Amino acid sequence: MDLTKQQAAIQAGYEALIDSMATLSLATVAANGQADISYAPFVRDDQGRFCIFVSTLAAHTGNLLREPSASVMLIQPESEASNLFARERLTLRCRAEEIKPDEPCYDAILQRMQARFGPLIQQLRSLADFHLLALAPQSGTYVVGFGRAYELDVASGVLRHIDADRLRGRSPGRSGK
Repeated sequence: MDLTKQQAAIQAGYEALIDSMATLSLATVAANGQADISYAPFVRDDQGRFCIFVSTLAAHTGNLLREPSASVMLIQPESEASNLFARERLTLRCRAEEIKPDEPCYDAILQRMQARFGPLIQQLRSLADFHLLALAPQSGTYVVGFGRAYELDVASGVLRHIDADRLRGRSPGRSGK
C-alpha cells in the first residue's frame, strides 16, 4: 500500500473511533497544578472541535475556564479489545475556548447535542452554571496496537509513525544512547 493510501486508512481508523464514541475522557489542570481527569459527552462542530456542555459545579469546567490546556482521550471499549495493553486509542492535546450564547454557532452546536443526547440538553440550557466549551485539537497520538502508533499533526493532517528513535527524542531525560 502506498504512503497516501496508508495515511488515509489510518485517518479513517481514528475518525471511525471518534464517530463510535459519545463521551470523551478529559484531563485538565487544577489551580494547584494537579492533574484532574473526568469525562464529558461531546459533539464535533464543523471545525472538528470537540464541543462539551459542562457545569461550573464540575472541576473540569473551572479548570478549563482558567487554564485552557487539556487532553482528550477516546479509547476502544475493554469488551472489544483483544489485548487490554494495546487498546486502540486517540489522545489529543487541545486548547479550550468558551462559546458564548451570542456567538452564531452556539445554538447550532446545542441543537446538534440535543439531537444526539435528547431533551436533557434543553433542560441544561436553562441552568446558568452550564458553559459550552470547544476543545480544539492541536496535536495528538493515535495508537492502533503494538508497534502501530502515530503522531498526528492536526494543522497539516500528517501522521508520522512513532518508532524507537522518535520515542527517545520525545522522552525527557533520555540521552538517546
